Amino acid sequence: MTDSILACQNLDMTFSKEGYLIKALKNVSFDLKYKEKLGVIGESGSGKSTIAKLVTGLYRPTGGDILFHGKSIVGLAGQEQKKIYRKIQMVFQDVHGSFNPRRKIGQSMADTIRHLSTDPRPVHEQVTALLEDVGLPSSYGDKYPHELSGGECQRAAIARAMSVHPEILICDEATSALDVSVQAKVVKLLMELADIHSMSLIFITHDLPLVSRISDRVLIMNRGELVEIGTTKEICTHPRSAYTKKLLDAVC
Repeated sequence: MTDSILACQNLDMTFSKEGYLIKALKNVSFDLKYKEKLGVIGESGSGKSTIAKLVTGLYRPTGGDILFHGKSIVGLAGQEQKKIYRKIQMVFQDVHGSFNPRRKIGQSMADTIRHLSTDPRPVHEQVTALLEDVGLPSSYGDKYPHELSGGECQRAAIARAMSVHPEILICDEATSALDVSVQAKVVKLLMELADIHSMSLIFITHDLPLVSRISDRVLIMNRGELVEIGTTKEICTHPRSAYTKKLLDAVC
């Protein structure tokens, strides 16, 4: 039995924009192991967010395959898609924008629970427990997104993602808009949740020092291509590519 929960095989992604074809990903292959914390590093336009949207089914690749528990999840629809994607959740960078501004935090969480959760407990009990799990009072369920700080809103977004007990949580620049002290607390929370719930975590960012502190392995992206992948220690102490060395030089 493989020790990988997710495998991306030869992924290609091409977009058409104003009559031009833009190659966002070029033959990208990697795996994610059970309970692993994988950091994905790259500058703007490197393709790292495209990977997140492919894995979560927001995009369909123009080439290659994505395997979850050894089975292809590309092109699924209806109940099959719903069943898979309750197991793969994402926390976004624009956390306030990820919530409906006209609905209270608790209402948005309840919508996700009713749509995807298989937990038999009453919805209001689940909302309360989830908020408390991420360090927020249950009263925050009655607040609107704009009434929460960036860090509080990000905690609420994490709680919403956790409502369906995902096996994989993808954080797409989830802490980049937060100040350093708040960022550290949110990252600590993510690490604790990953360990408690035996989740695999994909942490997408341009912040190499941050990823080097929390990841088991690091994947380096540049202009849609996978530059290199290895353990955090290997990448930070013995980088193989000139691009990775450039990233390290910029922060050392």
